[in-house]
Amino acid sequence: MATQVGQIYVCPYCGNVVEVKKAGGGTLVCCGAPMAMQAA
Repeated sequence: MATQVGQIYVCPYCGNVVEVKKAGGGTLVCCGAPMAMQAA
């Protein structure tokens, strides 16, 4: 999963929210699971 500046991701387990400030590669992970990109 490539990230782009401004995208918002949510943890499906605990509800943590992350906004991308610096783009990069890889997968955002929280609670041992990939985070889901939030719809705009």
